[in-house]
Amino acid sequence: MESSTESPPSSIFNQKHHPPHDTVFYSIYLDSLILNSTTTTTALQSLHLQILQTLSPFTNHYIWQHQPFTLSLSIPPNPTCPCPSPSATTLPHLHGHLRYGDNLDDEWFLVFLLFHTSLRFPNLSIRLWDSDGEFLLIEAAFHLPRWLNPETALNRLFLRNGNLHIVPKTRIPNPSLIDSLKFLINSPNESLASEPIQLAVKNRISGYPEKAMKNMHTVRVRVPVSVAQVLKHEPCLISLAVEGFYDRDVDSMKFAARMERFLPRGKEEELVTVSVRMSRAMYAQLVRQTFRAPKVYPAAPPPGEREAFFEAELGMKIACGFEMMYQQSKRDGVEGKGRTWEAFKKSLEEVGYFQGLLPGSSEYQRLLQSAEEYYMNTSLHSRESELMSAPVRRIDEVLALPHSVDDFKGHDVPPSDDDSWLDNGEEELDSALLERQKEMELYESKHKKKGKGKENPDVGPSSGSKTDEFDPSNIAKSMQAFVNTLSSYKGAEAPDDRNREVDLDVDQFIKDMESIMRCPGGETANSNVEEGSSSDLDFDDSDESDMDESGEDNKDDMDAFMRSYSDVMNEQLKSTTLHRSFVRAKEQIPKKDEGTSAATEDMDEDFSPVDVDVNLVKSFLDSFSSQQGLPGPASNLLGLMGVQFPQDANKKGK
Repeated sequence: MESSTESPPSSIFNQKHHPPHDTVFYSIYLDSLILNSTTTTTALQSLHLQILQTLSPFTNHYIWQHQPFTLSLSIPPNPTCPCPSPSATTLPHLHGHLRYGDNLDDEWFLVFLLFHTSLRFPNLSIRLWDSDGEFLLIEAAFHLPRWLNPETALNRLFLRNGNLHIVPKTRIPNPSLIDSLKFLINSPNESLASEPIQLAVKNRISGYPEKAMKNMHTVRVRVPVSVAQVLKHEPCLISLAVEGFYDRDVDSMKFAARMERFLPRGKEEELVTVSVRMSRAMYAQLVRQTFRAPKVYPAAPPPGEREAFFEAELGMKIACGFEMMYQQSKRDGVEGKGRTWEAFKKSLEEVGYFQGLLPGSSEYQRLLQSAEEYYMNTSLHSRESELMSAPVRRIDEVLALPHSVDDFKGHDVPPSDDDSWLDNGEEELDSALLERQKEMELYESKHKKKGKGKENPDVGPSSGSKTDEFDPSNIAKSMQAFVNTLSSYKGAEAPDDRNREVDLDVDQFIKDMESIMRCPGGETANSNVEEGSSSDLDFDDSDESDMDESGEDNKDDMDAFMRSYSDVMNEQLKSTTLHRSFVRAKEQIPKKDEGTSAATEDMDEDFSPVDVDVNLVKSFLDSFSSQQGLPGPASNLLGLMGVQFPQDANKKGK
């Protein structure tokens, strides 16, 4: 390296970064290693094997979206440990991470596995988090104490003995990881989370592991023999194939156009029927995308044979996904550039290594080449290259075994599972939204009761909460108060507390205003205004008669203007039916008599003044009714002003 600016500092590797948006991390700590520093890591290795054996019945037949559940030892010093706490790198523990991608069920299945692990092994504590932070606390957000927030949650949330534990702030204001772990061991009852928090999280994982198996989908497909051979020996590789197909780009499409690895004989390759097991998310990603078969791919059955055509089309997508994944992994394995390289490059950008240069410029490319050379000489590159090349090596090993078309003929292939769930997601979404809405309403009702109790414990519930005591005049009064309120540059805002009393000393207020308008020498504050200029404050030299005359003249002019303006507006609206949509002050409108002419009716309407308040209330009620119980402008606006609408009695009785 020629200069220090071109050599990325080694501290780059020790920096902590935000985890990927689709990855969850977890760490497992053994009590004996926390309390006794002289204990060897042999116990941790034994625990590692026991946990894997305990969870294997749940995970053996489960197809993960991107990667399987893993658990590895972290023996210090371990600078690559993903734990956010610095002390974690000096503490022996088990850790792992899982990329769940678009399949959120993978994340919650993992939560179930860790809950089960904590219940099966009572002498350990488990931490887990993702890119959102403590996502278990987010799930129980409506039940958390006020002091617990993202800033104060670090090193406080753990799983232990099948329950959620939160280290209290009153006992340890700023806990380190070791302090929290020792507190959990010595005072487990004090850290036990409240029952509502426990239920919020446990309800989320209720139904597992059965729910995880329900998330699987089995389908019949027609694929080349090489693809069938790989799926026979490594069924979990279907996740990488689907990912390769779903995340394809222009470069990977070139691999699919040739199909060199999985279709060596091109169109002469014979297709076989096999059964493939995958997650529902993977199945949806394959089915819902339109993809044209490469020219070298064998011809599909005619579309008239719907079942055979569907099996061949789905198999073609899987085969192309395998080809794209294989070739891309092979190239990335040679270059050693994967997620680790992207994280390393992002670290360089954060520390200003590229000096604000535009990507693609000659100087930027020179610095990028230097960074690549540095990265190629690190252990991260060799480890990333190993990981990227692993699927390629395994596929080569499987395809090196003897196999032929006859191996997959003569076997009964079970029919595909029913995929009607693809079109039934709306009901599940509505159910989830309704559940969240109930939680929010319960949370708001509790806080409203607390707020009313604090304001005045002697006063009962407000009339706004009782539909029987609803007063429509409150709508007009609230709107008038809202319109008459002066707004600032921030816009019009409804007051937080409209019933708050204001203590105003009128005499002192007038004196203060006089002191502002007058200078110390008795002159008006506007004495520097030139002669002939008009000012609202420059009226001391005029006598009362002048003021009265000018005031009357101004009033007459204003009245004349308003009459003229009203006549012009009425003339424009005469040809419309707008005036008939208003409710008049005359409540009892006479019924039509046979001798009553239409002109007389129009005349009565013209001379009947419009009741502004009644029209305002009617418009709000019509708008609220059209919302059909959903949020809308009427309920939102009057809700800000403290007016509660009554429920529809007809709907309530249904």
